[in-house]
Amino acid sequence: MPATPISSALMSPPPVFWRDAAMPWLELRTVHDGRTVCYAPHTHETFSIGAITGGHSVYINGAQRRNVATGDIVLINPEQVHACNPLTDSAWAYHMFYVDSAWLAGLQHDLGFNPDADFQPFATTLTAIPSLFAGLTRLATTLHERQPDLLLRQSQAVAFFSDLQLALNPAPQPRKAVNHKLQRAADLIREQYAQALTLEQLCAAAELSATHLIRSFKQHFGLTPHAYLTNRRIQVSRTRLRQGDAIAEVALAVGFADQAHLQRAFKQMMATTPGHYRAA
Repeated sequence: MPATPISSALMSPPPVFWRDAAMPWLELRTVHDGRTVCYAPHTHETFSIGAITGGHSVYINGAQRRNVATGDIVLINPEQVHACNPLTDSAWAYHMFYVDSAWLAGLQHDLGFNPDADFQPFATTLTAIPSLFAGLTRLATTLHERQPDLLLRQSQAVAFFSDLQLALNPAPQPRKAVNHKLQRAADLIREQYAQALTLEQLCAAAELSATHLIRSFKQHFGLTPHAYLTNRRIQVSRTRLRQGDAIAEVALAVGFADQAHLQRAFKQMMATTPGHYRAA
């Protein structure tokens, strides 16, 4: 989705990130004024859930496009193409949580929702249940508290995501039919993301013509092969940056031409700079 034009005079404060090595399955991003926070369509390997705490924005999830406002909660399953951007010159604020899907699958299993222990996607992409909104914002406040209380944070996180599961109770969703040819191309990208892959290599892996591959890949995965590759590089970059690796080193390690190339792609998909994300 094209970014909404924003006056260059507007300078939103940077996002605030929370991470804790004792809770590696959870990450929190808080934005207090998102007038200039614009995202290109992208995916996450994690389950994501966000609470709109102020203003209005446009929320895109797959084929859905909705205006969201204070009190709304957005839910994004792993690998679901999405974006959320401000309305013209309209302030908005939010908390966004990134939750490891394997951890959440374990919680679902403990609650009796998935006997095979696989993550069950949520059928709901948008809700405004007041108790869930209150619980999510309360969890964000607790995580951002300067005086750490690990047991409180852990307990509150488990309690909220249990309440979320029980409130929305996602039924098992039919799995998307596997297209083995397209999956081979996607696997090549996921495994060799640091290489300078060519269209010819992807076509050879999928045993498809370039025309068929480009059209079918976008229909199946929601992203073009090039966008899928860039997205994969950004997700790996996030992991490396959280570990404290140097930005220039990360850029070359994941396949970008240089640090500036990483900077542009990271800002486009994460709406923040690698430096700010690394320092959080």
